[in-house]
Amino acid sequence: MPSRRDFLSVGVAAGAASLLPPPLAAHAASPGAPPASAAPVPDLTAEDVAHAERVIGLEFRPDQRELLLPDAQYRLGVYETIRQQEPANSVAPVLSLDLPAPPAPRGPMRTRIPARVTSTPSETDLAFASIPELAALLRARRVSSVELTQLALDRLQRFDPQLKATVSLLEERALRTARQRDEDLARGVDLGPLHGIPYGAKDLLAARGAPTTWGARPFRDQRFEEDAAVVELLDAAGAVLVAKLTLGALAWGDVWFGGRTNNPWNVEQGSSGSSAGPGAAVAAGLVPFAIGSETYGSIVSPSTRNGVTGHRPTFGRVPTRGAMALAWSLDKLGPMARSAEDAAIVFDAVRDVETDHGDLGFPFDPAEDLRGIRLGYVPVLFDEAEGAGGDADRESLRVLRDLGADLVPVALPDGPEVSAVMDLTVTVEAAAAFDGLTRSGRVDELVRQERFAWPNTFRHGRLIPAVEYLNAQRIRRRLADQTEAVLQEVHALVTPSVGGTQLALTNLTGHPAVAVPNGFFPLQDADPADPRRQPHSLTFVGRLYADHAALRAAHAYQRATAFHRMRPPVGG
Repeated sequence: MPSRRDFLSVGVAAGAASLLPPPLAAHAASPGAPPASAAPVPDLTAEDVAHAERVIGLEFRPDQRELLLPDAQYRLGVYETIRQQEPANSVAPVLSLDLPAPPAPRGPMRTRIPARVTSTPSETDLAFASIPELAALLRARRVSSVELTQLALDRLQRFDPQLKATVSLLEERALRTARQRDEDLARGVDLGPLHGIPYGAKDLLAARGAPTTWGARPFRDQRFEEDAAVVELLDAAGAVLVAKLTLGALAWGDVWFGGRTNNPWNVEQGSSGSSAGPGAAVAAGLVPFAIGSETYGSIVSPSTRNGVTGHRPTFGRVPTRGAMALAWSLDKLGPMARSAEDAAIVFDAVRDVETDHGDLGFPFDPAEDLRGIRLGYVPVLFDEAEGAGGDADRESLRVLRDLGADLVPVALPDGPEVSAVMDLTVTVEAAAAFDGLTRSGRVDELVRQERFAWPNTFRHGRLIPAVEYLNAQRIRRRLADQTEAVLQEVHALVTPSVGGTQLALTNLTGHPAVAVPNGFFPLQDADPADPRRQPHSLTFVGRLYADHAALRAAHAYQRATAFHRMRPPVGG
């Protein structure tokens, strides 16, 4: 019996393409290929939007239609981009980011805690100490967990009027836990390098007994009667949760119902989002580390803006139970800390050892160097970068070469389809995640109501056809395979944090990334004595599940530089 492919090829050869319905005729010459040319994009009107509302069973106000109209018009071009990139018929969509089973990384993490402590730091030095330094001080009885916890609580309160980085202080819970940690150490019970060390959690993570507001006024009184999975894991590792930290409302930007979270390097500037509170709090020495989340840049961007180290793990390696869902196939949780070594210690505590692929191991060793390591880089992203940031990025390549890394030119997928797929994916999934909020009208309670904010995005997201979303996911599968193929040729990749489309690409494909500061620049036209700075960052990307490789490269870079030790005007 002839196959469908045989039938199509015979039909085309016999001139049968004219018999196919118009949508299929464009594919007749080659099954699965996109049309030869794009159709003209029509001009939309508010009346068109009103007609579409009837189809989807919603009714928007006239002002809401006018607000979303430019996005609906813009997205017609996005649809054409998706259609022009249509994969072959055999390519399945990514409905959830089901990553391929990896070769298991070998061995456990090696932790380096100084064996001897000869003095106790000042309060400010203690506030900026690394996790290994704090662990050594605790074991030498130079400081207690209660003292560290009280220091964090005090600093969170003292600097919050300037930073607006805290939603809720968990004083009672924190001090109760800290007292238990001190008693455990006195009895010889040591839960690991995080034992007794305070931290903050982005307020999209549930914490028993405390509000979990998601940064949004409609949810400001919301409470859950259980801890998020990462909070449970950190509790088991001995860490002490001291505060719920801010996020832009529903994980967009740095504006929440309490105001704007500010950058401690320049409080006239927001701290970026959506992990705004974790970025500001870690940078200002309010907590040693925090847990942030990323869907599309929400760890990398505030890490860059605030000059801290942020680790976005491989998709699925950190459990998201108890975290607000924004886009199920994109959401990742990860540490924001002073250094890559600190981030590695936290990641080792929160990584899911019961994933579908089992315990993958985490062979991070802070003593390893970069000799013989192949680091990929995209030359054009460094060659064409301008200004002080471009100079800092090129200087970072020189440092890596001097450390013995073999820098290998590579090319990542970088076409308009990358941004188009990300746009459709995050918009559709976020609109679905908060569909009830849109339909109830309570979305109008969010602080930001302009074009580039969630209320408008949720509305125009309802107008995206399912066919376009699914075809975008099929393209996403192709991008994931292409990106992993490039990374298989190197141990890791080094890239400007916001260069090209790599940030969108690697979020779509689930690859791990570590953003580290590599420059602090004076503000334009500022007095030379002005202490304010504009931080800049570099990102290391690993193969799927090879978080240890990206962290190893970042840690080696930080051992050779001192950017991660810089302290901002606020808190430092």
